[in-house]
Amino acid sequence: MSQATLNSVAETPPLSRPELEGGNKPLHVFLFFAVLIGALVFAASSILSDMHAANAGPLATGTFVLLGVALIIALAFEFVNGFHDTANAVATVIYTHSLPPLFAVVWSGFWNFLGVATSAGAVAYGIVTLLPVELILQAGSSAGYAMIFALLIAAIVWNLVTWAFGIPNSSSHALVGSIMGVGLANQFMAPAGAATQGVNWEQVRKVFSALLFSPVCGFVMAALMLLTLKLLVKNRALYDAPKGHQPPPWWIRGLLIFTCTGVSFSHGGNDGQKGMGLIMLILIGAAPTAYALNRAMPESAMPAFIQTADQAHQIFQAHAADIPAPADDLKARNVVGEALRTRSVSTPEVYSALATLSSDISTSVRTYGSMKSVPAAAVPNVRTDMYLVADAIRVMGEGASFNADEKKSLKSFQSSLYAGTRFIPIWVKVSVAIALGLGTMVGWKRIVVTVGEKIGKTHLTYAEGASAEVVAMTTITLAEQYGLPVSTTHILSSGVAGAMKANGSGLQWSTLRSMALAWVTTLPAAMAISGCLYVLFRQIF
Repeated sequence: MSQATLNSVAETPPLSRPELEGGNKPLHVFLFFAVLIGALVFAASSILSDMHAANAGPLATGTFVLLGVALIIALAFEFVNGFHDTANAVATVIYTHSLPPLFAVVWSGFWNFLGVATSAGAVAYGIVTLLPVELILQAGSSAGYAMIFALLIAAIVWNLVTWAFGIPNSSSHALVGSIMGVGLANQFMAPAGAATQGVNWEQVRKVFSALLFSPVCGFVMAALMLLTLKLLVKNRALYDAPKGHQPPPWWIRGLLIFTCTGVSFSHGGNDGQKGMGLIMLILIGAAPTAYALNRAMPESAMPAFIQTADQAHQIFQAHAADIPAPADDLKARNVVGEALRTRSVSTPEVYSALATLSSDISTSVRTYGSMKSVPAAAVPNVRTDMYLVADAIRVMGEGASFNADEKKSLKSFQSSLYAGTRFIPIWVKVSVAIALGLGTMVGWKRIVVTVGEKIGKTHLTYAEGASAEVVAMTTITLAEQYGLPVSTTHILSSGVAGAMKANGSGLQWSTLRSMALAWVTTLPAAMAISGCLYVLFRQIF
């Protein structure tokens, strides 16, 4: 991973290399910091407004400080993600002279912003489910803050290390590794005999299937697309290195700009969500009255919510056999929590506990009339019950012994529970969008140069850039629809390599080896950093 390895290029830059040293004007710097400060003020005022609307009391000084620091770290992760990952999106339009570098970076930052702001939130909570159950339910505890600080700082550190060497690396990969490190450290620190969960290996398997699929998909699909393009379009200029700073033909230039836009938008919609889920954990832990339940759910949705809860109660009760109901709510929560830790939720004892929790949820909603009317003292228990039941239904999956109608009813109840607990306030989306967008405009040159000059032996061609971008845009968009946190970096960097290989441009294997080494070491490195930080922060807090 040495800098010398990555600098194995010609002694003089190619004549067609774009001008990357334009520098920042004083006005650009002023606007950058004005937007940054405005975003922080907007976030702070939104939190105060939400707490006032929820009639929540003022936060203790220590809690307020921890909340502020945690939010800044979470937004810093998205900022680093922006200049680390999004450089891949602009490399192709810059090196094919389709857009000037400064304009390309600002354009990409704008579309990253829109991608985050319009995202659905499925990826956000897909990342959260990787965390140990007890840490999710106790996000406001000392262990919860230690978890958030450790995994975010570890991901930031590894992103900065790989960026310093100009190596395209996956922020998703780093974040998942950090979560695994925290989970293992949490299990290691648990007292002997204590019920605790280390890593949700089943969910990790699903996420890593998507992450490992990314580079293979990018390489193969981009190679196939370039070969298809060669069969359909015989214009030789598309497959040769650009001559000077001449832009490509209008239609290929339009395609490159369109795909750059699509990759930027998709990157915002996918990668931007990873920080959102963690920010919501921070908010739920620090100010549960305002953020533990979705206070925006309309009262008109409550009758259907109560109906699905009653149906779920009856279904679980019917499958509980002769197992008596738990003695109290706390016992029911402990039974379901332990079942989630061991991934064994399809038992009569667990069904009996789930029936109790479903009945309690129905009673609470019926009593208070709406989510926003749940009193502050009852909010933590109501959210815990909703989270445990929803996660238990998810873990049961298709293998549970329910008939088709029962599965449909439980799925409907799960959707209602998600609507009540899995939400992202608009100010969180806007804050993350600004952080990611601003990050796109900083520090992008290192990764752009690696993608544009150091993957292949020749300058990136128009067709190679277009093939890689089309594959990246399509794959990331589909992944966002299914809630899969794929790697923008892996897809696009591998796509550039695949297109260059198919075009006969040759590959710089020293760079590819450095990239592969970074990808392989990301998981253990992020795990080690986050695990050590978690142990340290547990002692501090």
